Amino acid sequence: MTLEILWFCLICVLWTGYFVLEGFDFGVGMLLPALGKSEADRGTMFESIGPVWDGNEVWLVVAGGATFAAFPVWYATLFSGFYLALLLILLLLIVRVLSFEWREKAESPRWRAVWTWMNTIGSAGVPLLWGIALASLLHGVPIASDQSFAGDFGDLFSGYAILAGVALCLLFAAHGAVYLALRTSGDLRLRAGRAATGLAPAAAVVGAGFLVWTLLVARDVNDKSVFPGILPVVVAAVAAVAAIFLTRAREERWAFAATATAIVAVVVTLFVSLYPRVMVSDPEFANSLTIDNASSEDYTLTVMTVVAAVLLPVILLYQAWTYHVFRARLGGEDAGTPVDLVARKPTGS
Repeated sequence: MTLEILWFCLICVLWTGYFVLEGFDFGVGMLLPALGKSEADRGTMFESIGPVWDGNEVWLVVAGGATFAAFPVWYATLFSGFYLALLLILLLLIVRVLSFEWREKAESPRWRAVWTWMNTIGSAGVPLLWGIALASLLHGVPIASDQSFAGDFGDLFSGYAILAGVALCLLFAAHGAVYLALRTSGDLRLRAGRAATGLAPAAAVVGAGFLVWTLLVARDVNDKSVFPGILPVVVAAVAAVAAIFLTRAREERWAFAATATAIVAVVVTLFVSLYPRVMVSDPEFANSLTIDNASSEDYTLTVMTVVAAVLLPVILLYQAWTYHVFRARLGGEDAGTPVDLVARKPTGS
């Protein structure tokens, strides 16, 4: 395996970690209007993600930094061409961060309602735009022969890319509902369980449409065969079906593992369908960016690999410890950590 392939895979891992962990954060935010029947419920929902949401966003920062250092041409073309979309994502993230802090600055119901809705808007808008942006890498955008972006903002909004954004929102909402059912107790837990039961089939259907379309786009636009992209699609399908039955059975631990697995499979499908390119050019396919023509020198990649080998385990241990500390169900029962659940390791109750 070359260093270019290694770092392409590592960036895929970073995006996977970001979507699995930040995904339930976004899901909880999206469900605030539906499940937060009282101020106490909304406070509990905020409390369920309050200690971990900022740590989850570290994965996005590291993914962006890794892309900048390992594939500077990809980073430059992506950020120049997708500038408005990425700016909107940044603004929504800022609004969402402010909602956590400013919501508690006053007791006024109107004040708290405004910032609750700001969190919901940010939580829905960010995954929608991320789905559109990442799907556009595969669907293709105009790239000039000098590797610069040659299109405009409208080139991002294909039917395929919009479906990707919607599928991601539904999947995160189901993931967040399962997380809430896992972390809370009482009536809020019951409502979260019912929401997960309703959202899981919708996420499965829309997600299946997106994944099948991904295989077709990869074949038609990126000159890829159905194999090996079909493998993570099968994993996603199995995980989605499992999530439907597990949410109905109120098996919250296993349901969380199933929705997390589905998210992993979706991200892997996208990156497998994209490889060996990192950004497809359409209509001039020859101008596409690949892991070879967009990467840094071998020396840079070697230094990055050494640094990552030292620091990445530290980051993982720190975040795992954070989840361990805040593992208790809100209400007193130990629910286990998301890290444990993804790894399918039961904890004490």
